[in-house]
Amino acid sequence: MSDFDFTIPYEQLPEGFAESLDRDPADPVPTRPAATIVLLRDGHEGLETLMLRRTRRSGFVPGAYVFAGGRVDLADAEPRVLERLGGLTPAQAAHRLGLPEDASPPAVAYYAAALREAFEETGLLVGTVGGGGPAPSAGEDPAVAEIRDLLLADEIGFAEALDRLDVSVDAASVQYVAHWITPVQEPRRYDTRFFAAHIEPGREVLLNPREMTHSIWVTPHQALAMHRAGELPMVFPTIRTLESLLDWSTSQEALSGFAAREIPALLPRLVKTPTGVGLELP
Repeated sequence: MSDFDFTIPYEQLPEGFAESLDRDPADPVPTRPAATIVLLRDGHEGLETLMLRRTRRSGFVPGAYVFAGGRVDLADAEPRVLERLGGLTPAQAAHRLGLPEDASPPAVAYYAAALREAFEETGLLVGTVGGGGPAPSAGEDPAVAEIRDLLLADEIGFAEALDRLDVSVDAASVQYVAHWITPVQEPRRYDTRFFAAHIEPGREVLLNPREMTHSIWVTPHQALAMHRAGELPMVFPTIRTLESLLDWSTSQEALSGFAAREIPALLPRLVKTPTGVGLELP
């Protein structure tokens, strides 16, 4: 519909999403800080991104295809975590995200949370081992999988996981790509910063089955075509992020492009239409 920036037919939306819009927005729930990371690799058909399908038991967009992500914790800003993130100071992170330096959680915690969520949900580590080659994934190395299991069981924190694996991250290579705030109608709301990072081809994904049921590496063009065909149910921020990747053919081109962009905060308004749900951006 011309009144909206975007409309998704009901049959292409995750289960129960349209019903959530019936909530009275007069008293919206507070947002929670969250971080999402768009993992990119260079495939045979060009730039590819990793899409994950949420379980149908998920409390937020169940059954939808998303990027890895979740809530930001204060522990994500522990000094031991930050020691493993080179190339980005807390002040630089605050400036890039447009947050005060005394924000709680601090801006740098969003970067760390995105990397942690990638490891928890996919077994993929963005970084290098001992300053050398790319870190192995949990899907390739049983020792890495064991440490990931300890992290998921809350027996160790992300700082200890990075220490045990001797993984360091050049956080300057992790680019800030989008800022979405969940519409006021939804019962769970997040203030989410989206990031992007490169993963070496050949890294093997090992999903956390408590959160995800399926993964697929796919080009942005393919993902959007599959969504239109009803094969990849997605919500608006995911779709818009995929659209923002269409202009680039390699992961480095995309990361360099995002580094030069201003990132506005987006709080969409969602409206039911006769054919689907419309998205209206300010």
